[in-house]
Amino acid sequence: MFFDKPQIARIGFYDGKEATLKGWLYHKRDLTKVIFLQLRDGSGVIQCVVGKNDVSEEVFQKAQGVGQESSLSITGKVVPDARSPIGFELHVRDIQVHQNVQDYPIGPKEHGTGFLMEHRHLWLRSSRQWAIARVRAEIIRAIRDYFDWKNFTLVDAPILTGAACEGTTTLFELDYHGEKAYLSQSGQLYMEAAAMALGRVYCFGPTFRAEKSKTRRHLMEFWMVEPEVAYLDLNGDMDLAEDFVSYLLNRVVGEREKELIALERNVEALRAAAVRPYPRLAYDEAVDILRKKHGKTHEWGNDFGAEEETLLAQEYSQPLFIHRFPAACKAFYMKGDPKSPKHALCMDLLAPEGYGEIVGGGEREDDFETLRGKFAEHKIPEQPLSWYLDLRKYGSCPHAGFGLGVERTLAWICGIPHVRETIAFPRMLEKMWP
Repeated sequence: MFFDKPQIARIGFYDGKEATLKGWLYHKRDLTKVIFLQLRDGSGVIQCVVGKNDVSEEVFQKAQGVGQESSLSITGKVVPDARSPIGFELHVRDIQVHQNVQDYPIGPKEHGTGFLMEHRHLWLRSSRQWAIARVRAEIIRAIRDYFDWKNFTLVDAPILTGAACEGTTTLFELDYHGEKAYLSQSGQLYMEAAAMALGRVYCFGPTFRAEKSKTRRHLMEFWMVEPEVAYLDLNGDMDLAEDFVSYLLNRVVGEREKELIALERNVEALRAAAVRPYPRLAYDEAVDILRKKHGKTHEWGNDFGAEEETLLAQEYSQPLFIHRFPAACKAFYMKGDPKSPKHALCMDLLAPEGYGEIVGGGEREDDFETLRGKFAEHKIPEQPLSWYLDLRKYGSCPHAGFGLGVERTLAWICGIPHVRETIAFPRMLEKMWP
């Protein structure tokens, strides 16, 4: 049976027994009379010891002749080894070579990032990329587990839409049987409709932004989870985001500490970042800090840039909430603050260590006439979003939600300086291959 086949990650179950492992040659060290083969199979890496006096001449020659990334089946006895990261090594009896690879493009020497990105389909095989992929998979499992445990209903938002959610300047346009359509910037508007039916909902999938940006924080295609909750206010929204992010950190540190250490990540910093409550600053307070403490001439009304986010977040070991931004710099759907109409009931959550915004959200405008007025103010045509206005006519209620970007969050958790390594095949400005 498939699940009975030995795998490196579970090799301890075969202690003292013979096993056949199938994978690829990660590294080889030839000491003339003994050859050490590092075999990887996707679940881990194990050292396979080929002794000249322990195998046939044919098997020893196979071990000598195989190159990096050759595909192999190696049979041998599983033996404990305290020096091994997995606690075991394989004493080889036989080797089957499925394909002998020579001149593998990515060798042990240092390669530039440009070269590695051109060979992204092969770079994925490195130990660093392996660790990042496993942390990403853990985050994705944790996202689904969290919202399922909190009694949210998963609702799939469409990828093809007929209207913008986050402004028309970052839309990927395409033809939809003679009509204009766009790749989704966000599933939020659809989640608002779903929340009116199901109370607590979330969507999780790819989103697209045609931003002419080459910064280390931006991708053209990224994954986002977007919860939306009926009868939730801004404070409750921040509470939910705080609990969610803290859970993600604890989950990843608990389940993927080995991978984080392999990435040379400061695990204690992540544990500190998981501690609640998270600090909260109003936008006006944040502007005062930038001006008085850091000497920045930030103009009131503007959103914060990367440098300003870094300066604000560096004071804290935990993520930092900035809330109640000026309404003019936020999207049309944000609800105004009844106590201060020039502010919106919205928030951003900034990760420490210079990674910037990982969460953005807030209360949604729930009054029909007010929202209709915002359509006119932002010059948004009503017809494509008439269904969205309907939500304010039939059972409207206070509601709030947020979006968390997986790639930016993963970059922070793994300590990766650029988001291009956080997804298997990144889509960036002027980069859509492989």
